[in-house]
Amino acid sequence: MNTRPSSGDSTAVAVHRWLADHHGQLLDDLAACVERETPSDNKALLDEGLNHVLEWLDDRCGGGTLARGHFDGVHGDTAVVDLPGELPGPPVLVLAHYDTVWPEGTLAQWPFTVTGGRASGPGVYDMKAGLVQGVWALRALEALGLPRPPVRLLLSGDEEIGSPLSREVIEREAAGCRACLVLEPSAGDGDLKVARKGIADFDITAHGIEAHAGLEPHHGASAVTAIAEATLAANQLADPWRGTTVNVGVLNGGSRPNVIAGHATAQIDVRVAEEAEGDRVERALRALVARDPRIRLTVTGGWNRPVFADNPATQKLFLSARRIATALGVHLSEAHVGGASDGNFVAPLGVPVLDGLGAVGDGAHARHEYVDIDTLTERAALFAGLLRGLGTEPHRRRVR
Repeated sequence: MNTRPSSGDSTAVAVHRWLADHHGQLLDDLAACVERETPSDNKALLDEGLNHVLEWLDDRCGGGTLARGHFDGVHGDTAVVDLPGELPGPPVLVLAHYDTVWPEGTLAQWPFTVTGGRASGPGVYDMKAGLVQGVWALRALEALGLPRPPVRLLLSGDEEIGSPLSREVIEREAAGCRACLVLEPSAGDGDLKVARKGIADFDITAHGIEAHAGLEPHHGASAVTAIAEATLAANQLADPWRGTTVNVGVLNGGSRPNVIAGHATAQIDVRVAEEAEGDRVERALRALVARDPRIRLTVTGGWNRPVFADNPATQKLFLSARRIATALGVHLSEAHVGGASDGNFVAPLGVPVLDGLGAVGDGAHARHEYVDIDTLTERAALFAGLLRGLGTEPHRRRVR
């Protein structure tokens, strides 16, 4: 393995030193982002949040060219910002989302705070700190006069609800990019994510026959019983050894205790590490039949995000990141995770993807969400080193 220092290593060290003198400003920017609530289901707040990000981006690093904006009037807008680089070749796609899972009003109960080396607040870890780190990495490169390749920054406002608007934009904008770096939070103690599971949501509906539970139970066909049986059958499809999980998370059915249920539903979350497993589970779910022939089962839904599988191109990116981290005095490991991101849309296109480059912390989607503020500049420096390293490596166009 080539262990000689690279331009990415020296860049990261220089950026880290520069950012150490700007740590307070970086933290102020993080506070400003967190203090603008951006729940995925509130279009007005999402618009305000995106406007803030774009104005802040323009102030911090020139803003680039807002070449493309995408909106449908319902979901958070998707903005694509092209930041020209000094090094030739195709751009590096950088993915970030500005929406959070937290509803309007959360900030009043849980304000942004910094205590004991941790910054806490709604969305601080997932993933506003990652966005702040990325922007400050770009600013540091510019301030130090260190050339980098072109950057295509894609900001989505619907990631937390499955990217219904941004998916098509992401797949289109990824075409021709040399690599994709995702500013989602890290795993564990700062691990980078080299593989993510594919995710599907399925609904099973049982159509039964209502009847009086006391007078004419024999005339009824219980949809609740059929859903219970379908739930047990679905659970049997899980295969932990292959990374396949099946979770029946929500059950609904019936109307009253004295009525044989005519309708019931089950909502199922499926996650797989292999495409073949996804095909197997989906076929089995769609083939389910109720034990009572009078009851009809229907299955709707499908795959929300494809599998992001570990591959040699991603491993090459990770090894570069680990070498850069070593130059910063940090040990870096890789992780395969069950959660998905917008990087799942890019990986199947043949573009190398490295995920989890954002904040070090814990508590995504939980009230104990926080980031380790001492690592903010370190992670920004790692990102800057990766960008510069990508710009100095020869790019080979991939044929799919």
